[in-house]
Amino acid sequence: MAQNPQDAAPRRPKTKGPAGGAHAAPVSAAGVIAFLRQNPKFLCENQELLDVLITPGQNSGNGIADLQLFRVEKLRRDLAELTEARDALVVTARGNLAAQTRTHKAILALLKARNFEHFIETLTTDMAVILDLDVIVVGVEQAKDGAASPPAAGVVVLSPKTVDRQIGPGQNIVLRDHATGDPEIFGPGAGLVRSEALIRLSFGRAAPSALLAFGARDALHFEAGQGTELLCFLARVVETSIRGWLDLPE
Repeated sequence: MAQNPQDAAPRRPKTKGPAGGAHAAPVSAAGVIAFLRQNPKFLCENQELLDVLITPGQNSGNGIADLQLFRVEKLRRDLAELTEARDALVVTARGNLAAQTRTHKAILALLKARNFEHFIETLTTDMAVILDLDVIVVGVEQAKDGAASPPAAGVVVLSPKTVDRQIGPGQNIVLRDHATGDPEIFGPGAGLVRSEALIRLSFGRAAPSALLAFGARDALHFEAGQGTELLCFLARVVETSIRGWLDLPE
């Protein structure tokens, strides 16, 4: 014999009231949830309960709440969130691919340099165009013997401790957004700089400290939290090439 849905409802134990009468003990939320999980058709078979329940669905006008609509709306929200995350991932992937392509092109241009002067010119002019930057500078701290003449046009001489002051002791790279270009580093191009990437260069234990500076007029071109692998790799290429051109010991 089929069980009446009304009879399938969770039974509550009877307890004695203050006057000795019996009344039902409260049913816990966990008990209700467990009962509904065991009887998924209970609300369909007892639709009058939906008139007094507050549901997340939309009332169809006849006293029945559309729980299916609630599920559809939830699925739509989940799908929208997934679509937004996918689109952000695609944009990031395309940006990373474009940056990688530009970096490869810049390195090939550096490898074609005929001499050291041509290398520095390519680094500070052609590479700025390839990387869509406004200023690229190689800065070398003043030597301990006091010599202040740059080894080539396009290389600036920095005061002692500038690299540690700008990048931080023990740090190899720093990215700054909404920055103000330092004239000591960027020279006449400092006014164009609104974001910057400064990377430490090492030409050997006996050589003075140096840095490679990238400047952009876009205030968010460089910002903390960006990946720095390509920038650091490019700096290592510049570092190794300069050491080779000048025949510097490691």
